[in-house]
Amino acid sequence: MSTILIANRGEIAVRIIRACAEHGHRSVAVYADQDADALHVRLADEAFALPGSTAADTYLSIDAILAAAKSAGADAVHPGYGFLSENADFAAAVEAAGLTWIGPSAETITALGDKVTARQLAQKVGAPLAPGIDRPLENADEVESFAAEAGLPIIIKAAHGGGGRGMKIVHELSEVAGAFDSATREATEAFGRSECFVEKYLERPRHIEVQIVGDGQGRVVAVGDRDCSAQRRNQKLIEEAPAPGLSEEQRERLHRSAEAICAEVNYRGAGTVEFLLAADGTMTFLEVNTRLQVEHPVTEVTSGVDLVAEQFRIAFGQGLSLEATPEPRGHAIELRINAEDPGRGFLPTPGRIDVLDAPGGPGVRWDSGVRAGDTVQPAFDSLFAKLIVHGPDRDAAIARTITAAKELNVEGVATVLPCSLAILGDEAFTGLGTEGVAGIHTQWIESELLPRLDAQDRPVPAGEAEMQRMTIEIDGKLTTIGLPAGLLAALGSAGGSGQGNAGQDGDGSSAGNGGAASASAGDVSAPVPGSLVDFLVEDGAQVAAGDEVAVLSAMKMETRVEAPAAGTFRQVAAIGDAVNVGETIARVE
Repeated sequence: MSTILIANRGEIAVRIIRACAEHGHRSVAVYADQDADALHVRLADEAFALPGSTAADTYLSIDAILAAAKSAGADAVHPGYGFLSENADFAAAVEAAGLTWIGPSAETITALGDKVTARQLAQKVGAPLAPGIDRPLENADEVESFAAEAGLPIIIKAAHGGGGRGMKIVHELSEVAGAFDSATREATEAFGRSECFVEKYLERPRHIEVQIVGDGQGRVVAVGDRDCSAQRRNQKLIEEAPAPGLSEEQRERLHRSAEAICAEVNYRGAGTVEFLLAADGTMTFLEVNTRLQVEHPVTEVTSGVDLVAEQFRIAFGQGLSLEATPEPRGHAIELRINAEDPGRGFLPTPGRIDVLDAPGGPGVRWDSGVRAGDTVQPAFDSLFAKLIVHGPDRDAAIARTITAAKELNVEGVATVLPCSLAILGDEAFTGLGTEGVAGIHTQWIESELLPRLDAQDRPVPAGEAEMQRMTIEIDGKLTTIGLPAGLLAALGSAGGSGQGNAGQDGDGSSAGNGGAASASAGDVSAPVPGSLVDFLVEDGAQVAAGDEVAVLSAMKMETRVEAPAAGTFRQVAAIGDAVNVGETIARVE
């Protein structure tokens, strides 16, 4: 039995904990302050605190995670996806500490995590590739020169990371400077690296990816392919396997290209090679994700391969269980369940989940990191669950998915479910890959579906998690304990101190909705809880109603804030400030 620390949270941590139990490993969870009572903490064999409430202090802190691994007596670390999963320094630090890293080597992560280097590898093995500049950009002028030569549209991409962060499509030369600044800013915030590159953008492309596993000694096998074209803000909402409408020649080229790229770096573990496919059949390599993907379940149910178990096998020296690409069995669809309001432009809506009734039935799988009563935390990703449905063919899978999605009941936070149901019932999706039907593409949701969606009720804003720590003596030994601030406040009030819940409603939420009710007509208020990353106009500038004046970052997304009226713009908050829903960040006089 190995002890595996899962350096993650939410549904992926739960997924790996269950795999540990099934395959005879002891699981160790880690948690930020606000996750102290989370599902992954309750299910793990043991859990250790990462003191703090921000990603930087907790799930992104290499030192804190390694300290927890040492305390737990862990043998191995599984990074899940996101956070440090594609961080070469973390992989190297885990192995330097004498632990097994369940993932590719640090050298492989470095080679493939840099999209510029990955493009060069793709070119070397003859994978399909769009024109681009295969080195980090120095300034926006280089982008303008490339656009003038290659033609528009183009796409600026962060050289590191994934998830659609630091990715900007440019259709007009006048947009280049702003797009370059936004891409580099997002890249720095999300990945700590500002490098970006540029390439020709394929109009209305589909997003196709190939799941691979490698033994770390040059042998790589494609497990299957997926279509992930249903995206908003370059982040996926619906995925399916196998990718519909591919010719055998296209599928063969994608699989073999993916294997060849990863074999070049002796890939170890599970990974995904992503491509774009234009309507005219043009294909181009996109990137390699050196980790488990959110959408891995659709490949699992159609291939019969447990990808987390495969990761365990490879990491512990047992090699691959596959000899060749398995023949797909039926069809599978995954819906990401995000706390976002599509009717408000996919505005994040963190808050308490009052009701959660999961669906069931033939072929239905529910992967969740929450239960009813839990809170979708504003400090982290909006994804809190996934609905995976398998059927004997694509039509059956779509029908089963619609049935299951209608059966799913979530109350308390807005979700993307209305958008997902609209996609599943649209001919552009149902006819995807069918001759004569255009099909959806990576910008289809924003360009064609979004105007049809209605806004949902706004949830009560999620409160900030606070944990108060103190040192006490137990049996002659000093020990640090942490207690939720709300509990201490309630105890103080019950004891007659008169402290703790003054000015709060019975549910613990502040009366008056954080002061938003008294906001004046000219106040520029934060629509989401997050951090203020930029003002788009100078203090004292004249603005018109509807002008974009500020940028907030919340739950892995940038949200632009508009001026509510015309007048003189006055900054109130400072760049870098953490703000709550309804908090005034500026005023228009």
